[in-house]
Amino acid sequence: MKSSVMAVILGGGRGTRLFPLTDQRSKPAVPIGGKYRLVDIPISNCLNSDIRRIYVLTQFNSASLNRHIKNTYNFDVFSSGFVDILAAEQTASNPDWFQGTADAVRQSLHHMTNHDHEHVLILSGDQLYQMDYRKLLQRHKENNSDLTIATIPVNAEDATGFGIMKTNKEGLIDSFIEKPDADVLGEWKSDVPDQYKKQNKEYLASMGIYIFNKDTLKRLFDENPDATDFGKEIIPKALKEGLRVSSYEFGGYWTDIGTIKSFFDANLSLADTVPEFNLYDNENFIYTRARLLPASKLMGTTLEHALMAEGCIIEASRIVRSVIGIRSRIGKGTTIENSIIMGNDYFQDKATIEAASADRPVFGIGQRCYLSNCIVDKNACIGNDVRIVGGDHLEEGDHENYSVKDGVVIIRKGEFIADRTVI
Repeated sequence: MKSSVMAVILGGGRGTRLFPLTDQRSKPAVPIGGKYRLVDIPISNCLNSDIRRIYVLTQFNSASLNRHIKNTYNFDVFSSGFVDILAAEQTASNPDWFQGTADAVRQSLHHMTNHDHEHVLILSGDQLYQMDYRKLLQRHKENNSDLTIATIPVNAEDATGFGIMKTNKEGLIDSFIEKPDADVLGEWKSDVPDQYKKQNKEYLASMGIYIFNKDTLKRLFDENPDATDFGKEIIPKALKEGLRVSSYEFGGYWTDIGTIKSFFDANLSLADTVPEFNLYDNENFIYTRARLLPASKLMGTTLEHALMAEGCIIEASRIVRSVIGIRSRIGKGTTIENSIIMGNDYFQDKATIEAASADRPVFGIGQRCYLSNCIVDKNACIGNDVRIVGGDHLEEGDHENYSVKDGVVIIRKGEFIADRTVI
């Protein structure tokens, strides 16, 4: 049966909190899990939920995201499905770029008028989770809702960074506050299941996942032409008008990847023995570009909780709790611990490798290196005998060819770290 839902994935703004990973790419295009991009997560959730009409909204550094979408999500000619990029555009009626989440959707609504739909599903492009949106839609219909918000319990420390709400016995939201101050949190505790109370997660937070009735969304936009954000303006307006706003309480794993620390922790958790985010499911696939790469090759390497993508050539001595991305090359005698190696965009040929020099280094990590608590972005070149140890002892900031954020050393895309460098 054809879905009544049109999905809209928000690509986010400049992604400054994920800099320098967002220096040359948009936030949804940031690699994750060795072979995927962040945008693959909400798109895969849509496809697994039989939602096949998807728009991705973006405006910053969108070239690599465009390539990824074009090379990955192609539906056959007999299908009405699509995954399309909608970049911010200046028009005669609106000369401005996207000013916020609600403004981005408002400016893009006219592209959806050619497609029959009853509901608009609004998703974030920088979260890691698996959700069946059909259950969200079912809750929305059962409650005869105008708007349904996916929610998850969080603790007091995290609550100040989210929209927090309270519900009545019907599961309808009757009050909402965006990013409350710590001194008022006591008034916003909710009655949550015991498993969350034991973890001190007593605040019901918005996941930034909304499903609107199409007509409701359009009317809210028409009546609030200056509103730019869902959390700060559109949702409070819906509640003030007395619309039926429901909560869909999600009980699975979910994390917001908005900072280097959250990105780093979410990636490394995928290398755990039984990660909370399940990549190994027979039905809920995580889709990405089919690159047709050869199997990875290892020579004398000890692996402990390592996640490794295809096309790698690994001669390292030891790799511990790390994620190794596509086409990675790691030299003899090297140790990698608690790190993310994003890999390379292409293989260098034999002639290029044989002609390598200090001025023309080879992609990858050299011999006898030690890397701990770091992220090596794509196409970076790290020489021999390099020692990089991230941690709280390092001063935060941006340097010539690397950055330090949240104690993590990030070697920027395409940068070169000379032999015997110590960071």
